[in-house]
Amino acid sequence: MVNSQKSKKIAIIGGGIAGASVALYLSEIGLEVSLFEKGTSLVNGPPICHLHAGGNLYREISDSQCVTLLKESIETLRLFPDSIDYRPTVIAVPKRDSGDALALLPRLKMLTQEYEQLIQQDANNEVLGAPQDYYRLFELEEMQKLAKLDEVAVPSTSEEWMIPIAKHVDLSTLKFPLVLVQEFGWNVFRLGASAVLSLEKNPKSKILLKTKVNQLTHIEDKGWKVFFEQNQQESVEYFDYIINAAGFKSGEIDDAAGFHKQRIVEFKAAYVTQWEGTGGFWPEVIFHGERGTPHGMAQFTPYPDNVIQLHGMTEKITLFDKGLIANDKNSAQPKLGKSFLDKIYKGWSLDEVKLRTERAIEHMAEFIPSFSTARVTDVPLFGAQQIPGDDANLRAAGVSFEENNYARCEIVKASSVLTCADEITKQLITLGYVNKSVQGRREFAITNSISDEAITQRALIYTKQRGYPSGLAYRNIKQTFNQTELQVSFA
Repeated sequence: MVNSQKSKKIAIIGGGIAGASVALYLSEIGLEVSLFEKGTSLVNGPPICHLHAGGNLYREISDSQCVTLLKESIETLRLFPDSIDYRPTVIAVPKRDSGDALALLPRLKMLTQEYEQLIQQDANNEVLGAPQDYYRLFELEEMQKLAKLDEVAVPSTSEEWMIPIAKHVDLSTLKFPLVLVQEFGWNVFRLGASAVLSLEKNPKSKILLKTKVNQLTHIEDKGWKVFFEQNQQESVEYFDYIINAAGFKSGEIDDAAGFHKQRIVEFKAAYVTQWEGTGGFWPEVIFHGERGTPHGMAQFTPYPDNVIQLHGMTEKITLFDKGLIANDKNSAQPKLGKSFLDKIYKGWSLDEVKLRTERAIEHMAEFIPSFSTARVTDVPLFGAQQIPGDDANLRAAGVSFEENNYARCEIVKASSVLTCADEITKQLITLGYVNKSVQGRREFAITNSISDEAITQRALIYTKQRGYPSGLAYRNIKQTFNQTELQVSFA
């Protein structure tokens, strides 16, 4: 795979979803990778919970972005199957919203055709169920009939998934039809566990935690001189290729390397609650709304152990006043306000967690009245997300290159990591770092060798380490195994 000449050294700066996944990809194809992360663990950034297999949460984005998200989600599901929550998503349009309940129908038909074509190209792409089952419409009359049925412990049909909606959602607040679509959940703790376990097992990868990159200098014929600090000790190492995957701090790495790029940073949060409202599994549920208004989208994401994650796309819940900011001509790094940086580096005040989580519960209870009994937990899922360019509605990948073997991987949706990896691999092939045969590779032996049980064990460690309920470590069908051996080393 790798050319026989002296092995090239690649530095990836940033151990979030992008950096860890690209490191996994490149080390799997035989390249020598060092992953720098200034935090104490990998994949600890903005909240993700959803595999956007079609982008139907976003009415405002283009069809081309939706097709890209569908393709990327299928590839991601094939790479990280043990991090996927195999439950559908229900999309509803409230009566108070100006949107049309049937507005998504042309897009859904187009995405079904795209999915069929992807399966024709490769039968292994059939990971979202049969194409004819990609989406299903439910009218009010059918929902009223489903409301009379008992909830099913483990749903196996579209109708069974809709029973909790029919029984507990105030249908009088919604336009019809409702849409059930095969956009699955995605567990960030299990994703992090999968990536880290693969990197730890791969002799080609090196993880440097609690390590801050301070400066980058390119020296002709020697490559990039990387100045970094670990355990209060400064070190220097040379690398042939740099990948900036530093998330919302990507601009600081650009500044250190002497490059400038336009970008936006947005601080967002999701809130973790406990709710014993029903006995069966729920799908994820989206109540559409206009972003940034008091009636912004409400997102209900269920996990085992009665854990429910909430988004409310208003400035009093998930979004924040002055939380979306662009950089200026003097720096590639947007300057987030001190209050946001304090949340990231020092934590939240319990009063603000309680206030915003209670608002999220109230926001959801407008549609699910019994949800008003949900309880607040202490730690939200939060972080700052970078968006390349100046379009805050962008949802697809951003990969870009500068001179002297310097690349950026700026993802907006986590499923875009393989698109970034592919583009970087193309350049590495051109540079002679790796053979052309690896282009587009999707079968990774080391990653596939990691057991589901090992992923769960590591995910449990991460939830405990970061103060979250253990239910966030599981998928919707909870594994049963001995949890006593949790005292293992982790990255």
